Amino acid sequence: MTMPANTRRKGMTRKQKRLAVIAGLALVLVLATALVLTALRDQIVFFYAPSDVVARNVTPGQPIRLGGLVKDGSWSRDGQENTFIITDGGHEIVAHYVGILPDLFREGQGVVAEGSLGPEGRFEANNVLAKHDENYVPKEVVEALKAQGEWRPEATGQ
Repeated sequence: MTMPANTRRKGMTRKQKRLAVIAGLALVLVLATALVLTALRDQIVFFYAPSDVVARNVTPGQPIRLGGLVKDGSWSRDGQENTFIITDGGHEIVAHYVGILPDLFREGQGVVAEGSLGPEGRFEANNVLAKHDENYVPKEVVEALKAQGEWRPEATGQ
């Protein structure tokens, strides 16, 4: 038994094939983008001022950059063990760093420390960045200090 000619199934037209290829490529692109973003999610490090850490309830162990001013009189050193307080005028966080601090690190100056909060709330830094000349403080630190009313441009040359 044969089917009438008008009810037989025809192959895909050229236009349908082209649309199928485009749809397939779009699907592959979406999947690749999702995989890249998932892989990079663990590498992204957010910048926070001490007030942001408190307000956003940053979880212990989450890698962040903590920036602000090194509080005057807070830096203590025992060999390569360094403890100091990072403040933005609103809140303060005790930071701990094992290693040699940059030559330009000093109290009352801007600093950005990379690391994470420990379970007890102390910031465990694995890298400390200090300003590189009298005219530089990281933009994020300046913005956080201005928001807290603690920005002193005469102290940094800005």
